[in-house]
Amino acid sequence: MQSEIQPNSQSSDQEPAISQEQVKKAKNSQVKWWQAILILFTTLGICLSAGYFISDKYFWKNTDEEQLNKRLEFLTQQVDIKSNDPDLRVQLGYVYFLKGKNDKAIEQYKTAIGLDKNYYPSYLNLAIVYDKENKYQDSLEMAAKAAKLAPKDYKGHLLKGKAYRKLKMYDKANESLEEALNFMSSNADIIFEIGQVAQAQGQNKEAQEIYKEALTFDPLYKPALNALEELSKK
Repeated sequence: MQSEIQPNSQSSDQEPAISQEQVKKAKNSQVKWWQAILILFTTLGICLSAGYFISDKYFWKNTDEEQLNKRLEFLTQQVDIKSNDPDLRVQLGYVYFLKGKNDKAIEQYKTAIGLDKNYYPSYLNLAIVYDKENKYQDSLEMAAKAAKLAPKDYKGHLLKGKAYRKLKMYDKANESLEEALNFMSSNADIIFEIGQVAQAQGQNKEAQEIYKEALTFDPLYKPALNALEELSKK
């Protein structure tokens, strides 16, 4: 196996000897580097910049606690190094959210907004946490800001629609969800949420058809399957 260590630039017929201690240090350094890269890519894989999508299948309920702790440790170190990076703050907040520490998640998202008032993912993630906290008016305000900053991204409009539904503002909910459909017409999350609006208004047959439509785009879409099962018992 060829050594990764390059010889020093010296005009000598004999290369300098490398001690066992140097080899050990070099190997340890390589391991740490690869570990850092692995954790980074794994973290980015679940955090991207927008947090998680709406449906249960995107919510990492079964995420291994040990892996989450590793991501938390890594991101905490990165935030200490780059405390003014809003993206790192959002990623750290998302890991806190996955661990059920919503207060700490909100703190990180608000810090990210303080660093960059136009950083869209901060508002999107705040809307998600506030929804989980049943703070629907706050969720709506954050979703509206997210949608304003990124009007062509369906997620802000989707979260607006969800908040409007929970506030029983059904016309506004449908309006926001239709806007979301303009940018992502085959998204099961949006279609399911439209069904939720119909069901909330007592339109159960219409809701059933909408849930079935969501399943044409994702046959294993758990929220629609559960909703259909619930309606079949009525």
